[in-house]
Amino acid sequence: MANVETERPEFRELPGPAEPVDPVDPAERPLSAGHLIVAQLEREGVRRVYGVPGESFLDVLDGLHDSPISTVVTRHEGGAGFMALAEGRLTGLPGVAMVTRGPGAANAFIAVHTAYQDATPMLLFVGLIPVADRGREAFQEFDLTGWFGSTAKKVVTLDDPTAAARVVAESVHVARSGRPGPVVIGIPEDVLTLPAGPSGGVRPLAVARPRAAEAELKELVRRFERARRPLVVVGGEEWTAESGQELMRWATRHSIPVLADFRAYDAVPHDLGPGPGPGPEHGLEGTGAYVGSLGYGRGDHAARLLDEADLTVFLGAPRGDVLSDGYTRGLDSETVLVLPGDAQGHSGRIDQFVSAHAPTFVLDLVTTSASPDADVAWFGAAREAQARFTTPAPTPAPTASGDSGGDTYVDLTAVMAVLREELTPDAVITYGAGNHALWPARYLPHRAPASLVAPRNGAMGMGIPAAVAASLAFPGREVVSVAGDGCFLMNGQELATAVGHGAVFVALVVDNGCYATIREHQEGAYPGRPSGTRLSNPDFAAWARSYGAYGETVTSDRDFREAFLRARASGLPAVLHLIQDPTVRAPATTAV
Repeated sequence: MANVETERPEFRELPGPAEPVDPVDPAERPLSAGHLIVAQLEREGVRRVYGVPGESFLDVLDGLHDSPISTVVTRHEGGAGFMALAEGRLTGLPGVAMVTRGPGAANAFIAVHTAYQDATPMLLFVGLIPVADRGREAFQEFDLTGWFGSTAKKVVTLDDPTAAARVVAESVHVARSGRPGPVVIGIPEDVLTLPAGPSGGVRPLAVARPRAAEAELKELVRRFERARRPLVVVGGEEWTAESGQELMRWATRHSIPVLADFRAYDAVPHDLGPGPGPGPEHGLEGTGAYVGSLGYGRGDHAARLLDEADLTVFLGAPRGDVLSDGYTRGLDSETVLVLPGDAQGHSGRIDQFVSAHAPTFVLDLVTTSASPDADVAWFGAAREAQARFTTPAPTPAPTASGDSGGDTYVDLTAVMAVLREELTPDAVITYGAGNHALWPARYLPHRAPASLVAPRNGAMGMGIPAAVAASLAFPGREVVSVAGDGCFLMNGQELATAVGHGAVFVALVVDNGCYATIREHQEGAYPGRPSGTRLSNPDFAAWARSYGAYGETVTSDRDFREAFLRARASGLPAVLHLIQDPTVRAPATTAV
């Protein structure tokens, strides 16, 4: 039987006695359910809630008035949901969003779907109609479970005011346990005002972090020692600096290449200091064992590794659709799967399944006596290919429509070259979905955990809300968001939230005047017949300044570095409006 390690969630110290809660003086008036929800969130360690206010949860808003929890007022429920998702991704504690019934819940749905497919902990509180009005087609009435039941780990409605603290504690536990995900909590407006109980709430529930049994580790060691071309694929949540660094040192020492799942690029550091294994002789000293990522925008060398491996060990990431190029790669190789819970989302062969928390599993693995005899040449070739793939190429030659760089358009490859030099090692990068994301995913290295927030389900509009949340969660870290013009305006209004709450980041808005991903598909399937993909854009720099943010337009590669330094030094949320050649769809092809 596997060992189980439990982890108590960290939470903010509050006035009064420590756990367990002392009995309440009979003369003390019980809190309302709405106020008790807030008290329990405080106890769970929640520092911020994001939301658009609604009359359906006024009592919760009143409870937040005197709470140490910051209430971040957003401009759209989709922005609130994405901020909560980003908070969960970056901190490990569920991010919290609060919205009203009907239309508000509908607007937040995109974030719940993203959190579910991305396996990210999140709580969505939804104000509901009074209990007595149910089933009468009351104003903004809808079926909470019917809407969210297929895309949330759990959906619960608070009908008993005395259960408020328990429901919150259990929801946090469900969101964090096993495969993390979103929990949706319905809060009827009349129930919220009813007496609920003492102010102390309940004890936060410990979260299990299952560990592999010794026999499971020994079996995996034997598999590694038999393999000539072992491959590790990392993904999922809660990777730490220790777990990532230890895995990369171990993999480098044994010449085992490590790939990342789609948009899980920050699970492990992309480079290490000098160490054993091939490196200096190939001009790759310090690059470690990280050899790229799978999924959209991946290098061909990464796909070949998945095809050629004779053992593939998935740590925290199932072999899913995007990772396997639509269920076409790596399905039949010897496979070890390490996930906390079951094999949800995995397709293809499984030879050994270990129910374990992947980052913890890594720390156990690296202390074993495993001595894999891997193919050093295969490993070295993968590192060389990754180095070529991620080195920004020179600006492409001019296209028929004008220069791809120079003084007419900004070449994003040149922009990435500047960012590689300027960004701090622990900078947080955010982006949504679209062709613009190909550049940062390919060229910007990650050296610290919790340094990437991007939607694994391909949701547009996430980059700016994620940048707001990242700045508020980590006020001492640099935050940069890369946004396409289409993606940016889906939640660009959250720039107002950033200004209002003191979030600071630099947003690069890539303006090519179209929904480029869809246009690219049209050019392949329906050449010469673009339809429904053209965009008419504002002056994004002037738009940003109207919010009280910093705004500047850049039309030349040579001007980008100084513009970026000015934006960074402004101390404000900043928008750099980058004019891109509308014919460019992706970075220049590099043979690997």
